[in-house]
Amino acid sequence: MTKVHERPVEPFSDVHCEHGEVRATLLHDPTVEGLDMAIYLDGSGSMTDEYEYKKKWSGIVNWFLGKNTEFLPNVVEPQVRWILEYLATKDRNGLLRVAYWATGHRQSIEVIGELKGMDVETYKFPGPSSFGSSTNLEPAIRDFVSYMRDQARNGARQGCAVFITDGVIHDAEEVTKYCAEVVREMKNGKLPRLNFILVGVGSGVDEEQMEELCHVEYPGFGHLWCHRVAEEINQVAELVAVLVDETMTVASGGIVYDDKGKVLARYEARLPAILEFQVPEGCKSFTLEINGQKYTQPLPEDDDDDDHH
Repeated sequence: MTKVHERPVEPFSDVHCEHGEVRATLLHDPTVEGLDMAIYLDGSGSMTDEYEYKKKWSGIVNWFLGKNTEFLPNVVEPQVRWILEYLATKDRNGLLRVAYWATGHRQSIEVIGELKGMDVETYKFPGPSSFGSSTNLEPAIRDFVSYMRDQARNGARQGCAVFITDGVIHDAEEVTKYCAEVVREMKNGKLPRLNFILVGVGSGVDEEQMEELCHVEYPGFGHLWCHRVAEEINQVAELVAVLVDETMTVASGGIVYDDKGKVLARYEARLPAILEFQVPEGCKSFTLEINGQKYTQPLPEDDDDDDHH
């Protein structure tokens, strides 16, 4: 059983086919140019330990003398670097807005900047200059919305922000009200399409609260949020990647046909970033139609012989 790859054509970045099961990943939205990504890291006081750099001592004598002291990366840093590198592959210019949220006594935000995904190994994430006493999410959402207004003037057509938290959100009511306002602005054409991803870490997260926020469905729009909970911080990066792939709105909908014109799959509300469907035996290609525009992708062949490598 060998999976043979066919060169993907735009807008596909990867196509797998095995025993009639097709999995096609979209490289980008073929109808919408420009996705801007952002990540907001929890800066509340409960995260203090996660941002702490632990000392690594080399030798008992040096320990007494305080020499040759090394610092290990904190547990957040490797995860954030991995996420940034991944999100940069989705972002229109490879620059990602990164900020701490729930910081300071006013629970506001502390912007780190727009970071290049290719430079991840040089970035440090020691935590905010002032940790917050509560976890207020609305200021972070407002920051991203404001950022996207600016980016829309420079070519951005959609935005996706990832918010990471380890606790209960203290302004859930304000968040819900503001999100309704954001959806109204999107439907009126004042904002590009936005999606929010909420990732909880650890036992302090109120998953029921997250579900209430994320399950709100807006008429004519669908869901604004999606969420998932990781038990530990070292599971966050992979979880974010899965959520971005699964939930990022790539287009308003589409139809997949086989090479004879038969409908294989129909996406009414939105087109996911990863398409999965079955093709009939002998099918050589499939076609994705979006808003009347068609993209035909040759299929890789199933081959149990050694003819293909």
